[in-house]
Amino acid sequence: MVELKSPAEIARMRVAGRFVADVLTELREHARVGVNLLELEAYVRERIRERGAESCYWDYAPSFGRGPFRNTVCLSVNDAVLHGLPFDYALCDGDVLTMDLAAGVDGWVADSATTVVVGTAAPEDVRLVRATEEALAAAIAVAVPGNRIGDISAAIAAVARDYGYPVNTEFGGHGLGRTMHEDPHVANTGRPGRGYRLRPGLTIAIEPWFARTTDRIVTDPDGWTIRSADGSRTAHSEHTVAITPEGPEVLTAAA
Repeated sequence: MVELKSPAEIARMRVAGRFVADVLTELREHARVGVNLLELEAYVRERIRERGAESCYWDYAPSFGRGPFRNTVCLSVNDAVLHGLPFDYALCDGDVLTMDLAAGVDGWVADSATTVVVGTAAPEDVRLVRATEEALAAAIAVAVPGNRIGDISAAIAAVARDYGYPVNTEFGGHGLGRTMHEDPHVANTGRPGRGYRLRPGLTIAIEPWFARTTDRIVTDPDGWTIRSADGSRTAHSEHTVAITPEGPEVLTAAA
């Protein structure tokens, strides 16, 4: 069931979105060579505590994970792309790091992800990250009233195709609001003109993610961390977007 939000409710989600955006911006600055993933996790925990916010990940136990998830941020390195479980690992020069954060403020949530290359960036890694960012921008551009979910999905897939990257169909975007996962599902590939019609008040997380040479995934023994099946590097970009009469509003845009 799709729940449309009032302007007042979107305003409350905007507060959560700003918090998530601010923390991710700070994490991008902290993600340096030699920094341990557990340090980044500790930083997010402290920021959530200071703000009086709530982690959407802590104690999260969906059917696809080996729950409960006992961390506040997903940190995925190199061939890992989704649900990365923070562990004792110091970032190395050239690592590709995806940071995915969902948090609630006063009962309303926002979700966003960003990928950075730590230290010296290989051109092929920069290209991969840029592809997810361009796919996200293309998807947001068509997130207007009257279009359909399939238009968003098709926009993502078109960018992937232009770059020559395959697209996984198992994990994609989703509705959100009072909880992290609501209807509708927002796949990263699809047909234009199909699916749920976009209406003012719809709030969705749009999240293109690509692996360089495969659309297949495997899950680590930790039960959470999802990797490309062939070990190729990955990237992931995500924003929380509200559909308004004037067009899409990115609630997790950096200040």
